[in-house]
Amino acid sequence: MNLEDLKLTPKRREICERLDLHDSSDILSYYPYRYEEFISVHYDDFRVGSQVCFSGELVSYPSTFRKGRLATTRFKVLYEEEVLTVTIFNRPWIRNLDTNQVITIIGRYDGANKITASNYYTNDVLGTIIPSYPSKEGISQNEIKKLIAYVMTKCGDELKDDLPEELKKSHGLIDYKTAIENIHRPSNKELLSKALSRLKYEEFLRFYLSLSILKGNTTEKMKEAKRFDDADIDAFIASLGFSLTEDQQTAVQDILKDLRSEKIMYRLVQGEVGSGKTAVSMIGLYANHLAGYQGALMAPTEILAKQHYESLKKQFEPFGVNVGLLYSAIENDRDIKKSLENGENDVIVGTHALFSDDVGYKNLGLVIADEQHRFGVRQRQALKSKGHNADFIMMSATPIPRTLASSIYGDMDVSTIATMPANRKGCKTYLIRQNSIISILDQIKTKLEEGRQIYIIAAAISRNESYKAKDVEGLYESLKDVLKPYRTELLHGRLSNEEKDRIMNDFENNRIQVLISTTVVEVGVNVKNATMMIIYDADKFGLSQLHQLRGRVQRSVYEGTCYLLTDAQEEETLNRLQILCRTNDGFEIAYEDLKMRGPGDILGTRQSGLPTFILGNLLEDTRFIDAARKDAKLIADHLEKEDYKNYYDKLSKLTAKNYLG
Repeated sequence: MNLEDLKLTPKRREICERLDLHDSSDILSYYPYRYEEFISVHYDDFRVGSQVCFSGELVSYPSTFRKGRLATTRFKVLYEEEVLTVTIFNRPWIRNLDTNQVITIIGRYDGANKITASNYYTNDVLGTIIPSYPSKEGISQNEIKKLIAYVMTKCGDELKDDLPEELKKSHGLIDYKTAIENIHRPSNKELLSKALSRLKYEEFLRFYLSLSILKGNTTEKMKEAKRFDDADIDAFIASLGFSLTEDQQTAVQDILKDLRSEKIMYRLVQGEVGSGKTAVSMIGLYANHLAGYQGALMAPTEILAKQHYESLKKQFEPFGVNVGLLYSAIENDRDIKKSLENGENDVIVGTHALFSDDVGYKNLGLVIADEQHRFGVRQRQALKSKGHNADFIMMSATPIPRTLASSIYGDMDVSTIATMPANRKGCKTYLIRQNSIISILDQIKTKLEEGRQIYIIAAAISRNESYKAKDVEGLYESLKDVLKPYRTELLHGRLSNEEKDRIMNDFENNRIQVLISTTVVEVGVNVKNATMMIIYDADKFGLSQLHQLRGRVQRSVYEGTCYLLTDAQEEETLNRLQILCRTNDGFEIAYEDLKMRGPGDILGTRQSGLPTFILGNLLEDTRFIDAARKDAKLIADHLEKEDYKNYYDKLSKLTAKNYLG
């Protein structure tokens, strides 16, 4: 049911818009991210550092003071004849409570009768299970719960269960309506567990069936084997000017074997930022050229496309390979498109413009998508269809364990580059618990005096009251004089292409020493003299994105330094950021990010044409994964069964609509 038919109040419509909820299905699938079971802990059982839950009488008016964006509220509660001092962060509205009111507190006991509260309730919640939902500033938990309760009442009778009865019985699964009711308003722990089992299983089942549908729609099995001489490949590798790491050599052999095969290559090459994936892709493109085919390298941004173009042109020119560049705003696009059609361009580098309707190829044989999670299935298929059974490589700097990669990408072959080139010094990362550079200003000036360059990253372009974060425009105005005589410039996506090109060119040539930027520099920007990165509001980024960003300052023989700035106080948030200070291992970081945030954000599965998992966890739910994988094959192989076919057909329509256009 769409939002119009739901007849929501203006306030509830606004909540839906801010939470990106478009219909009743989205609202009912807006699941809690945690539950709190309220079992009272006696005062005598309080231990320093332990989690406690209790109901007590408010005996002092709450007082609130602010420091920057942080609001701290303190009050006293009488519990079992003890007066406890409670501190809670970013809940300034609690000051409206009256003394003598009973309040339930959940938090950590700090000793000396002091409590740091994570939450509070003014009603009797002891013995109940209360869900907590992901939210945004200005949207309360109560408003989300009321919205979901309203939609459940409005649509409850329409919650149809399409899952084949045979599969429900086989796994002892409850029906869909009961699962939805108990995921949002659990009657008890047993029904909550059954609701989670039902919904997790179906998420994975839909994933594997969608993968099967997508593969059926987007891949062909056979092609003509490509022929080339190993001696020519060896000569090209020798011209690179550096030795390939063992992992790079293995990835190259995987690709060459796939090119020579009669089976279409469908390979993921994953590796750390700066691990040398581009060199591997060059070798694949050269082998493809030797076999008489054109190659295309697709990048997510114009900045990265131009950088790849310059790199490939320099490397390929001595070998007679003609490299072209194509993006939407390029001036001589008609000449470039003509060169592609008549085969004058051997390798083309570009953005999504490479698969525009008016772009044709003479004999496209290999397509490489850099940072593959930024391209949807429809985009990748559009480029791949430009050639006749073209081989396909996707490159990603978000490394995940091979077993998880096979779960996510199905039957795709995976090459992993885990080792870094020998001359890379890495990056040291420090957590600064204030959203300011005041405490590190001396280190910044020292780095500039050494002749190095610096990135300063912010989450926003301009000041936005609804999105509390530092912005590049404000930072530029406040820092350009502080950092004189060094030149400071800002970079963001709203600038014209000419401006972005000029700024990046000046930064690469050290005419700009400090670049204040949004995450537009996250992917592929390669300025070896830049060895320091400062990231404001680091708590607003995922671990994998932060790791990718700091990869910009570990691309040379100089050791990089990264400062993560945050005024967040939540222990969970700070512990998450400390992971980056502890390790530079992208696999470990991606693993931790998967545990904390789920695969949808980390792997970009929606953008790459696969459903995201809301409840399912690839690391913990192996029993659901195994069962769903087998059952997806069972359904696809037995479409003569009516309920199997109905389920498959319904999912096919959704998959085609969402991922294939």
